[in-house]
Order: sequence, then structure tokens, then C-alpha cells
Amino acid sequence: MLNTKRIFLFIVNPISGNVDKTELMQDVLAFATKYNIEIIPYLTVGNTSDENSIKALYKKFQPQRVIVAGGDGTIKQVAEILQNENVIFGILPVGSANGLSVDLNLPKRLKDNFYIAFLHNPIAMDMIAINGQICLHLSDLGLNAALVKNYEASSTRGKVGYAMQIMTTIREDELPFTVTINANNQEYKSEARMVVIANSQKYGTGVTINPYGRVNDGVFEIVILKTLDLLTLTKILSGNMAIIEDEIEIIPTTHAKITTNQPTSFQIDGEYHGEQTILNAIVLENKFNVAVP
Repeated sequence: MLNTKRIFLFIVNPISGNVDKTELMQDVLAFATKYNIEIIPYLTVGNTSDENSIKALYKKFQPQRVIVAGGDGTIKQVAEILQNENVIFGILPVGSANGLSVDLNLPKRLKDNFYIAFLHNPIAMDMIAINGQICLHLSDLGLNAALVKNYEASSTRGKVGYAMQIMTTIREDELPFTVTINANNQEYKSEARMVVIANSQKYGTGVTINPYGRVNDGVFEIVILKTLDLLTLTKILSGNMAIIEDEIEIIPTTHAKITTNQPTSFQIDGEYHGEQTILNAIVLENKFNVAVP
């Protein structure tokens, strides 16, 4: 019987997490060779050419899996590019923000993820479409999005870069905003410091922002963090404090319109998307096949 070699596309964000990927690529190649897998590598360049290049490689090689080495933003980017393809994704979490890997219970040790990404069976995750953009994990309006904006503008990557921007974000002190949410044939209105659109439970720091989140339950949750002061919110986002349940409201839904009374910082899966006043969100069921433990 012939031992047919499988082909996997290996997409690497070379600057994610401020980690040199040279050794990682060598280790992945050695692992793949052991299991008779041919690796087609691609290093992202961070502009619009990535989409055309990834689509072209997928069309040419028709890989059985797509292995993504990066953080939440890189995984989201690749999932969006290949969202209409029937392929299994494997995750090697090496980004500054690895919240999705935390929610999927992926191991902390990078090499332990090789077996899962390359060999384990997938689950079919939901995605959320927000103003036409794909969200796999967590998106939010308010303080955390402002932190992401400041991080992207800085030159320091990794957890150190995030930590350095916390004080900058607090000093900017974005004002509370009023949010109106139309969902489940109801209208909800509240003052907020932050509004999270959540497909899962946790930020990369490990803090549970949405205790009801499941990545494959056919719904998402809107989490309204109300009158918390900025210092308390910062402790929550950095994983040093649990959320205060009396200060949040959680709305499960399949689709929603979210409106703010002023332009408010917005991020999707760790990538800043400007200031927004209107967000339209809808769940896309079972759209992302990802290998899990």
C-alpha cells in the first residue's frame, strides 16, 4: 500500500509576539517529516498581498490542513481568507494575544501543540461577522480597544509591550459612553466603559470575561461592563482581578445592532479597527474547523 504524503500549508507571522520564528520553523519541519507531511511555508508580510498569496497557495496545493503560527489576529486573518474552504486549521500560539488558544485549552508549551495542530481531530467553531469582518474570539468597544490601538502604535511587542501601554491608556482616560443594543426583539440601553462581543470566554491573560461563552453553541454574548473605574478595568484585563458580576450585563443572542452615542475605539481579535458608532453582528455557525486537544 502506498504511503501518500499529506500536504499542509504552514502560515507564520514573523513578528507576532516578538519571538524569532527561525527555530520554530525548523522544529515544525522536523516534526512534519517524521509524520510524512509536506510543509508549504508562507511568511505573512502584513499587507493586502497576503490574501492573494494565501489563496493562490491553497488553490495550487489543496492542503489537508492549514497550520497558523501567530496570535489571535493572525488566526482571524487566515480564517477570513479561507472561510469558504473545507479545511482543518491547526494553531501554534506564538502571538502577543493568544486568547483563543486559552479558550481551546491548548497547551502552554509550544511543542506540545504540534501534536494537536497536526494530528488531532477538529471541532466546528462558530464565527461572528461584525460589520463584514470576521471575529473568532473576542471583540470589544472601549478601554481594551484603546489599549490595542496604543499597542499597535508602539514599537515594543509581546506582553512587555502590552504592559507598557496600560498606563498610557489609563492616562488618556476614555470617557464612559452610552450604548444601545437591539437584540432578541428588545432594546437594551446602558452607560458603559466597555462592551465585549464574545464568541468565547477568556482574554489571553486568562481572565474570564464571559462565563457563558462556548465557541460552538450557535450564539454569542454581548457583555456590558458598566461603571467600573479604569484602574479596576485594567486589573481585570491584565488577569489580576475577576470581573465583578454586579457591574456587568450579559446578553446572549444570534444577531444584534450595537450603537454608541460617540465614536468609540473598537478591536477584533486583537486588531484595532478604528472608532465606531454602529456595529452589526451576526453568528456564523460551524464555520471554522480547528484541531483541539
